[in-house]
Amino acid sequence: MWSFATDPEFQEQLDWIDYFVKHEVEPLDHLLGSQWNIHDPRFKKLVRPLQAKVRARGLWACHLGPHLGGKGYGQLKLALMNELFGRSRFGPIVFGAQAPDTGNAEILAHYGTPEQKKRFLEPLLANEIVSCFSMTEPQGGADPLVFTTRAVQDGDEWVIDGEKWFSSNARYAAFYIVMAVTDPDAAPYKRMSMFIVPAATPGVEIKRNLTFYGEPEATHAYMAYKGVRVPKENMLGGRGDAFVVAQVRLGGGRLHHAMRTVAQARRALEMMCERALSRTTKGELLARKQMVQEKIADSWVQLRQFRLLVLETAWLCDQGHDYKAVRKNIAAVKAVMPKVLHDISERALHLHGSLGLSTEMPFADWLVNSYHVGLADGPTEVHKITVAREVLKEYEGTTKLFPDYHNLSEAERAHDLYDALLDELGE
Repeated sequence: MWSFATDPEFQEQLDWIDYFVKHEVEPLDHLLGSQWNIHDPRFKKLVRPLQAKVRARGLWACHLGPHLGGKGYGQLKLALMNELFGRSRFGPIVFGAQAPDTGNAEILAHYGTPEQKKRFLEPLLANEIVSCFSMTEPQGGADPLVFTTRAVQDGDEWVIDGEKWFSSNARYAAFYIVMAVTDPDAAPYKRMSMFIVPAATPGVEIKRNLTFYGEPEATHAYMAYKGVRVPKENMLGGRGDAFVVAQVRLGGGRLHHAMRTVAQARRALEMMCERALSRTTKGELLARKQMVQEKIADSWVQLRQFRLLVLETAWLCDQGHDYKAVRKNIAAVKAVMPKVLHDISERALHLHGSLGLSTEMPFADWLVNSYHVGLADGPTEVHKITVAREVLKEYEGTTKLFPDYHNLSEAERAHDLYDALLDELGE
């Protein structure tokens, strides 16, 4: 059992990651554009040498097994790594752990045929290419059952027609993993299948590139698939297995995003503390103001609670290697994450005054990102419902007029248990 201490050998690696990210990776955030634009000459000049250092350290793509060039680390080790390199926008790609490529790689590793692995997985793992996950549609994201993108079999090919919304990293992707309806009359969660669609396939159209506030350029896309033909061999997994395939990428991904959120929130707390110890008003440091102290205390406790929840969830994942078994915990992590980032970023912004509100500081970007993490991979409301339903499975109701925990019922049981002994005392 993990006992709140890391073995010395792995701690040495974590210490190296911490120093390396702060001193060599973070500066890239201020020099380069999109971290997915791997063909930018500046990316090749600055990022590739850092990736080589990570490879030499044996820390490249550690979520993958040794047969794929990784360490096969469990979720707990991965969580501890992600909270360090998550400080930087370029951290994940320097360590071969950037979304959506990690999730797509896991899908390909799990369900891909030897030919699919050779063509798509191997260059993806080497970061020779990047990829896209194309699932959400304009009319709905949280409810995949309303998706309308269709794939119809025509001989040895599938023909895909439809639109996809906010397809992650479509702009620079070499291929897309697309969810499409193949059997509209089947059971609800057997209607859709997954397909690998090379970006150069005729009929693939980026209607427009999209971005979030705080990102340096638009890399996601509103997509149209118009009569897109792919060979039947490009189906990923079995027919009707899209939901099963998708789950492979979502469980671990949510934990990794959570620990990167920990990293971002921790940076906000660090800035808040430095500001409080540097800024004087009304004759004393902000750090001496009780309401400022409250903000710092609340932020530290909130961050600590969230981090421990994520680490516990990661540990549980490692015990059973079954995301479904820890569905409640993963949903709880996802539900809590946006509030933690929002609250701590807001307090840091407030303590920095007008400087904090300006584009010269990152707090407004982080506040927007708190809404981003509250929507990506399913909105907060959906995950809260999941938590509640999973918790309720552990309990039973009663048909009695008053519950068993009613004080009078508890007192009656106490008397039944101990009255005879009390009678021996003559009382």
